Amino acid sequence: MAEAGSLPTGFGELEVLAVGVVLLVEALAGLSLNSLTVLSFCTSPELRTPSHLLVLSLALADSGVSLNTLTGATSSLLRRWPYGSGGCQAHGFQGFAAALASICSSAAVAWGRYHHYCTRSRLAWSTAGSLVLFVWLSSAFWAALPLLGWGHYDYEPLGTCCSLGYPRGDRNSTSFLFIMAFFNFLLPLFITLTSYRLMEQKLRRTGPPQVNTTLPARTLLLGWGPYALLHLCAALAGTALIPPRLQVVPALIAKMVPTVNAVNYALGSGIWQCLSLQRSGWDSAQRAARVLR
Repeated sequence: MAEAGSLPTGFGELEVLAVGVVLLVEALAGLSLNSLTVLSFCTSPELRTPSHLLVLSLALADSGVSLNTLTGATSSLLRRWPYGSGGCQAHGFQGFAAALASICSSAAVAWGRYHHYCTRSRLAWSTAGSLVLFVWLSSAFWAALPLLGWGHYDYEPLGTCCSLGYPRGDRNSTSFLFIMAFFNFLLPLFITLTSYRLMEQKLRRTGPPQVNTTLPARTLLLGWGPYALLHLCAALAGTALIPPRLQVVPALIAKMVPTVNAVNYALGSGIWQCLSLQRSGWDSAQRAARVLR
C-alpha cells in the first residue's frame, strides 16, 4: 500500500495520476449510463417486463462496479488508500460481488433472449425474478468466501484499490481461484456463447437478429478475460515476472465493461429511446395544457 506522500513501488507521478484520471472517467461514464438505464426502467411502464428485469439487474451490477471504481479513482488521485485495512476488505467485497453479478447477469440476459427468440414463449416473472435472485445471492456468497478465509482480498499493485488478492502459492487461495473462475467466468461465458450462437442459427432463416449476438460474449471475454488470466498466471508462476505497470492494465480494461454493457444492452435494445419518447410525450402534454388554458 502506498503511504501518504509517497509513490507506489514501480510507478511514477504521472503514471499514478494517469491511472486515477482513467479510473475517474470510467467510473463517471459507467455510473451515468447505467443510472440512465435504471431511470428508464423506473419511469417507462412498457419496460417493466421480465426480460428487461434481467437487463435492470445487469445495470445495477455495473453501477456497483462503477461505484467501486470511483472509490479507487479518488484514492489514486490522493496517491494513497485512506480507509484502512477494514475499508480494503469492504471495498474488495463490494467490487467483487458487483463484478460477479455483472458477469452472471450478462449470462442471464443471454439465456433470456434465447428463451424469447427461440422458444417463442414469454419469459415468466417468476423465472426472471428467480434468476435475478440467484445471481445476486450467488455473487454475494462467492464474494463473502475470502472474508471467511477461502481466498483473500488485498491491495492492487498501485496500492490505492482493493480486490481479490493474488494466490499466495498455497492450496487455499489457489483452489479458490480455480473453482471460482470455473463457476463465475467460464460457465457464464459458455452460457452466453451458446445462447447467442443458437439464437443466431435459429433466426438466420428469417433475417438478421434484432439484437447483437457477438458483442456480449466478446465483452465478457475481452473485458474480464485479461483479469482472470492475470490471476491464473499468478497462481501458476507468481507475479515476480509481471511488471507492476502491466498488472494494472487488466483492471483498467475490466472497469470499462459497465460502459460497454450500457451502450450495448440499453442503447441497442431501445431502452434509452423509451425514456426519450416518454419525455417527448410529457412535453407535448404540457404544451397542450398551456394551449387549453
